[in-house]
Amino acid sequence: MPDQPDRSRQISPRRLKIVGVVVAGLALVVIALGVISRVSADQKVGAWTNAQAIPTVKVISLNAAVGPQTLDLPGNVQAFNTAPIYARVSGYLRQWYVDIGAPVKAGQILAVIDTPDLDQQLIQAKADLQMAIANQRLSATTAHRWGGLLAQDAVSQQDADIKNGDLAAKNAMVAASRANVARLEAMETFKRITAPFDGVVTTRSTDIGDLISAGVPTATPLFTVADESRLRLYVRAPQGYSAAIQPGMIANFTVPEYPGRSFTAQLATSADAITPQSGTLLVQLQTENANRALKAGDYAQVRFSLPPNHGIIQVPATTLMFRDTGASVALVGAGGRVAMKPVTIVRDLGTTVEVASGLTPADRVIDNPPDSLRVGDQVRIAAPAVRAAGAGAHVTG
Repeated sequence: MPDQPDRSRQISPRRLKIVGVVVAGLALVVIALGVISRVSADQKVGAWTNAQAIPTVKVISLNAAVGPQTLDLPGNVQAFNTAPIYARVSGYLRQWYVDIGAPVKAGQILAVIDTPDLDQQLIQAKADLQMAIANQRLSATTAHRWGGLLAQDAVSQQDADIKNGDLAAKNAMVAASRANVARLEAMETFKRITAPFDGVVTTRSTDIGDLISAGVPTATPLFTVADESRLRLYVRAPQGYSAAIQPGMIANFTVPEYPGRSFTAQLATSADAITPQSGTLLVQLQTENANRALKAGDYAQVRFSLPPNHGIIQVPATTLMFRDTGASVALVGAGGRVAMKPVTIVRDLGTTVEVASGLTPADRVIDNPPDSLRVGDQVRIAAPAVRAAGAGAHVTG
């Protein structure tokens, strides 16, 4: 019997066409789904990229410095009176009686100088005086005699006038000799170096046998005496505070040798002029030092308490941006857009600065702004960070 054709294996053209259409449709669906998925992924990547391009910034709150101001400045302590004592006469140092640190009274002898040349000059001056007195007496006797002869018309008026003129010259010679003796006697007193006032000897730059040369440009003081019972304190205040620093105000100061101890001084006067080189005002304070706790030449840290200055705002130094127009800060304005405000710095406190204009406590200032930040840039404000429990909750923003 001949083989019959397998009908199950035979597919009609119509059926094949339907199958092809279905397969093509499925392929189109797969392709469409792939395109849609890729487009969606690209859109998500673009949105994420755009979101990442917006910088995240930290915003801080501002504090108005409405309380009393304090101004800390370095100062230099000086004795109320200081006298470098030079030699007035030349010679050799015979003896010194006080050393550094010795308290002295006014008029107390500090040292004695041998002056053999001066001594001989004084002896000669006294001899010249005696000779001038002898000549003056002889001239006076002669003039008296010639005056008697003139009365008898025994001599001429001219001769009598000559004798009287000689007497006048001799009188002048006596006066000059006496003045020279007095000068040298005064110079003799300078052989004894004495203290000009009560105080303490702070330097001694001579010793026994030293050659003392007076009046030379290279001369050095033999001693220095300082009155440390009262001290002057010199401080240079910035020009911006010169109006607030007035005579009569009280300031506190510290010195390194007494940590934790504070002293007070009263502002006595000021130079009343700004030093162009430093832009500062030199002020002088005075303080009592009866117990000699402070020393002349001390370095001091002086604190002034100044009246409140309304309108001053304190900002961290990390918020400042320095541009061509000067110092400014970046703010977060409406819509999260960046705005720039120029500021005037009054005082630099290190980690913070005080600004006098340009800001209000309501401004949202950006901390550590990137240099690339520009006006109008969109920014995102970072969420406040909270420290872990146990260390104490501390919110920064």
